[in-house]
Amino acid sequence: MSFSLGMMPGIGAANRQLYAAVIGGLACAFVVGKALPVAMDTVSTVIAPLCTTGSSAASSPLDKVELIASHALPNVPGKRVTIVRVFYGPGGFTRAHRHAGTVTAYITKGEIRSQLGGGPVEVFKVGQSFFEPPGTTHLVSANASNTEPAELIAVFVADEGAELTTYLD
Repeated sequence: MSFSLGMMPGIGAANRQLYAAVIGGLACAFVVGKALPVAMDTVSTVIAPLCTTGSSAASSPLDKVELIASHALPNVPGKRVTIVRVFYGPGGFTRAHRHAGTVTAYITKGEIRSQLGGGPVEVFKVGQSFFEPPGTTHLVSANASNTEPAELIAVFVADEGAELTTYLD
């Protein structure tokens, strides 16, 4: 069945153009909505290997790392900013590790227990952040609660193509 806006009685040419634009926009939104998950899966497939090396660091099925975005820095050749969301289930943690570049972490849910290098174990709450210089050993990175989930946003700035996280034995 075909449909023509020109066959709609009582609708002027300007309104027909508006309706055509709305219908076209909805069609484009539908196509983009169908294609976007495929594009994001492709980006995740390319970026995910850069985020970890060695065996899995997850302590439970509720612990995961989700890629938010990754962009080359045009004003800093050879560098890339990558943003991830780290979810920790109750009692969840990441084993000792280090990062290739700098990391700024911002707590968005719950409380995160963290220890960098030989420093003290600290607890960070929603709205707080911490900074990791390149190569710093992150000895403790864990949900401070055994009953509630926690999450943080981590912003990496590292060399293009670098493995962002390396787990320590």
